[in-house]
Amino acid sequence: MFFVLPMTSIFWIYLLAAVVPAVILMKFIYDQDTVEHEPLSLLFRLLLGGVLAALVSIVLETIGEGILDTFLSQDSPNYSIISAFLVVAVVEEGSKFFFLKRRTWKDPNFNYRFDGIVYAAFVSLGFAAFENIGYVFGYGLSVSISRAFLSIPGHLGFSVFMGAHYGRAKLCADEGDEAGKKKNLFLAWFLPVLLHGFYDSCAMIGTGIATLLFIVFVIVMYIIVFRKIKHESHTDEPV
Repeated sequence: MFFVLPMTSIFWIYLLAAVVPAVILMKFIYDQDTVEHEPLSLLFRLLLGGVLAALVSIVLETIGEGILDTFLSQDSPNYSIISAFLVVAVVEEGSKFFFLKRRTWKDPNFNYRFDGIVYAAFVSLGFAAFENIGYVFGYGLSVSISRAFLSIPGHLGFSVFMGAHYGRAKLCADEGDEAGKKKNLFLAWFLPVLLHGFYDSCAMIGTGIATLLFIVFVIVMYIIVFRKIKHESHTDEPV
């Protein structure tokens, strides 16, 4: 009994350190949906979709890295960039987008353009929280602070671009604009891939210039993302 309580306390401290940053951002996005809040049951299923996306990504990234290793040495200066863009970013953003569209495209609750951002954010933050649990329990509390300010908001940032174009695709579909729908669905996946790939490649390269680019990129992206959230919320429209 004397050993169970401390271990239980440590477990909950680690778990809270891993998931609280994602929960805070979920609450922020939820509050920006000022016209009509989405059902909590739907948001919970989107969180689970994010967890499934993370599990799928683990498998696909392992396969992707194995294929990349057969064509390119890990010592190659291009390895980190190719891995970041064509393996990590393509797989993770593709997995998120798959579960996002599968769960929400025909859902009757998807009736406002800003809903796209809410849905994409909850899938991505479910992904980020699950991923963060692995990092915090694997490497300790020391990684929780940096990931709270970088990795988790990074996933949110990618999701805002995904959700904004996803909402526009839904609007185009309802207006009979097939070309606009296809264009925005593509951008809903492609733009997050570009952002995620650049983010990860700078972090993985680790040189002084790459680190400087990473810092500038993160600051600029956060500014753009939070302005975009406010703008999309204030100009929301039914679909």
